[in-house]
Amino acid sequence: MLERGASLAALAGYAREAREGDGRLVLVAGEAGIGKSALVEQLRNDLPDARWSWGACDGLFTPRPLGPLFDLAGQLGGELDDLCRGGAAREDLFRALLRQVSERGPLSVLVVEDIHWADEATLDLLRFLGRRLRDVPVLLIATYRGEDLAADDPLRAALGEIARQRSTRRVDLAPLSAEAVRILADGTGLDAAELYRLTSGNPFYVTEVVRAGFGAVPPSARDAVLARAARLGGGSREVLDVAALTGARVELGLLESVTACPPAAVDEVLASGLLAEDGGWLRFRHEIARLAVEQAMPPRRRVVVHARILAALGVLGCEDDARMAFHAEAAGDRAGVLHHAPRAARQAAELGSHREAAAQFERALRCAPAADPAVAAGLYGGLAIELLLVGRFQGAVEAGEQAVRLWRQAGDRLREGDTLRHLSWALQQLGRGPDSVAAGEAAVAVLEPLGPGTELAWAYASLASARMVNSEHQAAVDLAVRAQVIAEPLGAVNALSDALNTQGCSVAHMGGGEWTGYLLRALDVALSAGLHGQAGRAFANLYSCHADQRRFAEAERYFTDGVAYCEEHDAGSHAAFLRGERTVALERTGRWDEAVALSTELLADLSSLYRLHPLHVLGVIRARRGEPGAWEYLDEAAERADACAEPQWIIPVRLARAEVCWLQGDPHRAAHEAELADDAQVGSDGWERGAIAVWLRRTGSPRPPRGELPGPCRRQLAGEWAQASRDWASLGCPYEAALALHDAGDEAAQRQALELFAGLGATAAAQLTRHKMRTLGIRSIPAGPRTQTQADPLGLTRREREVLKLICAGHTNAEIAAKLVISAKTVDHHVSAVLAKLGAPTRRAAAAHAARLGLAGTPTAPR
Repeated sequence: MLERGASLAALAGYAREAREGDGRLVLVAGEAGIGKSALVEQLRNDLPDARWSWGACDGLFTPRPLGPLFDLAGQLGGELDDLCRGGAAREDLFRALLRQVSERGPLSVLVVEDIHWADEATLDLLRFLGRRLRDVPVLLIATYRGEDLAADDPLRAALGEIARQRSTRRVDLAPLSAEAVRILADGTGLDAAELYRLTSGNPFYVTEVVRAGFGAVPPSARDAVLARAARLGGGSREVLDVAALTGARVELGLLESVTACPPAAVDEVLASGLLAEDGGWLRFRHEIARLAVEQAMPPRRRVVVHARILAALGVLGCEDDARMAFHAEAAGDRAGVLHHAPRAARQAAELGSHREAAAQFERALRCAPAADPAVAAGLYGGLAIELLLVGRFQGAVEAGEQAVRLWRQAGDRLREGDTLRHLSWALQQLGRGPDSVAAGEAAVAVLEPLGPGTELAWAYASLASARMVNSEHQAAVDLAVRAQVIAEPLGAVNALSDALNTQGCSVAHMGGGEWTGYLLRALDVALSAGLHGQAGRAFANLYSCHADQRRFAEAERYFTDGVAYCEEHDAGSHAAFLRGERTVALERTGRWDEAVALSTELLADLSSLYRLHPLHVLGVIRARRGEPGAWEYLDEAAERADACAEPQWIIPVRLARAEVCWLQGDPHRAAHEAELADDAQVGSDGWERGAIAVWLRRTGSPRPPRGELPGPCRRQLAGEWAQASRDWASLGCPYEAALALHDAGDEAAQRQALELFAGLGATAAAQLTRHKMRTLGIRSIPAGPRTQTQADPLGLTRREREVLKLICAGHTNAEIAAKLVISAKTVDHHVSAVLAKLGAPTRRAAAAHAARLGLAGTPTAPR
């Protein structure tokens, strides 16, 4: 515990807070060998009256989904253990764990180690618990290595979400100092300076060298481990080798079955310090040690040992198909892989661990080159679905095409058609609209001769969605109705809700008045059947369609209820869509600070199409405020929108670019961008048509408007600017109201526009209005005030400066909300914007940066 006093004290403090009913999720981070487990074990020694339960993620093989939860269940027993044994749904397991550890009694401490190896479902469990710990006496500690996480590692996104929860705290462990290494090396005869230079202060490496008794420092921790292993006798070394190929932990009974070792051999391994006893299990003291032993084994010997482990697990009745599949593949047992890997894949999929399910299908396919076409088709089809669910769309398309070919070869028309339907969806995600429609039409053509069935209902529903995305709304409605006619009598509620969702959106785009009824029924069907994805989609569409029609007050409930529902049920993609749509509504209603804060927060976490709304919102607001960097956002937005080739994304991005060109005094380029939006408006709704028509006119394009336009846009084009401005104001769109007045030619309208722009902080638009006023010969034009944001060296708004000052004073978001009389969610957005503008990863870093610049008083430690 050298140099770990502050970290240990922090953990003890979080334990006290949890004991008092303010639950904590603590992320303990550090490189391999830094002492994360040792720190937590010391805390256990310091809290003997707490109720401790441990789970761990294993990096040796594709993990069993929710492995840590099953570890915890075995220790906690009771309802959770019963549900685990009964194969309950994961949501029931999550809730049972929370109920059980929230019971009155001693403090519950849950430890989940090595979450850098966690499966998707385990990450979802941490998200679930993190949102619900604030009022329960539970301390949840999760350890992980953060230094080697890839940019797209799911743990990064999970950590971002978890870190925003009020209950979350973080402890980062640093390497030992040269002085600490000197203390450890004292009396060993080792050169302390050389030991520090080679180990960089890594505690595991240092202690392994000291324990190995070297006269000189070995070049790596691996060498130190193997030096200790080399001193073991033959039977003991066999125990160590088998343990290394079994995983981070190994059952004592399994070791005895595989090695037939006498108790003395196990005792010798334990005495060496390489393994430690943990109940009826043995575990390596560190993964570095296990890897060193595993890698030192000759490959042929590893194959033999894996085969013996597989046989022993079979005799012992092991039900963990993921574990069995791993050993079967390592042993070269193809039949074993084809038996266990698909079963493991299906189990993973049922628990929501889709990355792990895909890995198991891939494992099975490696062992099935000459398999029966139907077997291989099933594996490719399963792989395609799982890859689709984890966003690996190109891989999903390739696997789907293989499955279609093999099902056709096997003569199974039903599965061929159903696989074509999934292939259509994957192609749609890649932005290959025409190919998606073609695959959807092929699915219908294959399935229709087979008669009504769930597969045909889904084929109609999927093709309807593809048509809708392609702005072919009447065709989408017709297909959605056909899907409902089949789905409802069959009780295929998932397909029914999907079709109703699509029908509602397409009717809304066509200007029909009954669209809300379809979407509300889609939501009701989904909620009644517990279809979280379809319910999330319905909430997202209800909010989006209301906001698109500028019915912001009605939209609000669907945003609030939708986000709460999606977070409760882990429908993350729909929550992301809702928040993306929210940025547009905030921009349209003049709540620009909130729009910037939320957009900045979303861009830190989101990828793919979900980035488009935040990108174009940040671009236009920066340009309106006269801030630099607008094109950085708008260029990425255009690239992404053009790649997906969907009008719903192309139109707003091109109109945003047209506005920015206009604001920057480039009307010709502005007209070109507006015409690109006009080119994309196939099947657009009235508000899209109206926005395009207004910007075509404003930028001087000769193109005429198309179709029926909503009132404010129609009045602007007719020269009724004052009434158009009043219409926009009544809808809650102050910037559009100001633009309508700017388009007018009279002095009163210009002065009113200038006042509205100034109130919004739209300095660039205000400058254009002043220029127009001078051109019209208007005198006594109000000068542009030097706003606080313009004067601020970091571009902070007045509200953001207030928030920064309170961050520096060490206040929590809840305390800031109370002091400024705003919502905690709004504070979250402001904090995100402040961190982004300061380029600071944490509140503490933001406070330190502000102190260096003299922007706030001397900061205390932000909480």
